[in-house]
Amino acid sequence: MIQKIKNLVMAISLLAVFAAPVLAPAVSYAQSTQQQTINGNLCAGSNFNLSGTASPGATSDCTTDSNSLSGKIKTILNVFSALIGIVAVVMIIYAGFRYVTSAGSEGGVKTAKNAIIYAIIGLVIVAIAQVIVHFVISQATS
Repeated sequence: MIQKIKNLVMAISLLAVFAAPVLAPAVSYAQSTQQQTINGNLCAGSNFNLSGTASPGATSDCTTDSNSLSGKIKTILNVFSALIGIVAVVMIIYAGFRYVTSAGSEGGVKTAKNAIIYAIIGLVIVAIAQVIVHFVISQATS
């Protein structure tokens, strides 16, 4: 039973890893299109528009960085961080399942607790890395 669950988790993880390069361009395009619409509306001032298109009063002097190198790096970093976050949440759920099904076995409980702790530490490291990279990019481009 446990081996089947491990195989299922590994299959889902491998699917996510191999599907990421295929889905990344679509996510990047959708985000850049949405970002341009948002920036157009923000540049228009108080012309609040929910139609999904830029407001008529949007000025052309507002620029976006979605086509620049820093914009692309931020997009790649966001997608990568989201994938790692998903894997970490799956690992926390899996470790919680192992904790519940350990039946009081000291080794099983210890393994499950360690997996939960390592997954949380991984999430914290990814969050800190994202903050550092965004800070470095903003300092380098300004």
